[in-house]
Amino acid sequence: MELANDAGKELEDKRKGVAMASRGKSETSKLKQNMEEQLDRLMQQLQDLEECREELEEDEYEETKSETLEQLKEFNESLKKIMSGNMTLVDELGGMQLAIQAAISQAFKTPEVIRMFAKKQPGQLRTRLAEMDRDVMVGKLQRDVYTLQKVEILTALRKLGEKLAPEDETFLVENASATLSQFEKVTADLGSGDKILAMACSGVEKNKT
Repeated sequence: MELANDAGKELEDKRKGVAMASRGKSETSKLKQNMEEQLDRLMQQLQDLEECREELEEDEYEETKSETLEQLKEFNESLKKIMSGNMTLVDELGGMQLAIQAAISQAFKTPEVIRMFAKKQPGQLRTRLAEMDRDVMVGKLQRDVYTLQKVEILTALRKLGEKLAPEDETFLVENASATLSQFEKVTADLGSGDKILAMACSGVEKNKT
């Protein structure tokens, strides 16, 4: 009788464990979705701002952009607190944090690329790059815009663990901006939140002055 009770208790404990794991997974999924929605909103703000730039006074543009970058900083701080000590969330949201830091430091300037980087979407990044290759060849995309965005996409792909073709590696070396090179170096050498964030925040302060 005692053995049966022990077996029953063990089975019940296992069920509870499975239920808790399932609930934890569900909560993580909801949290990730919530974070992605907040990021989408901020990226849309940046995108709308860039599209309306010609209609705004320069100081109005700079002020609005600075406010959005401040919101990104606050979002990043929330992300750090949520991820603290939770390796599951670090795995799920680490790419998002890296992408946000790229945006804050102004290493990345294209909202759609930042969004795909944050959501770990290498396939979509490669598709966008293929479309850009086609557009620049037929004159639909300016060469300087193409170069800027291609560098961002290739950097994002590399950070997501994707292998780049030798000619793409060469393109990166030849065209990466000083800010992006600094971001690459800091994230490669340190990989850690506080020091990368310190670099990112200094980027925001420089942009304010």
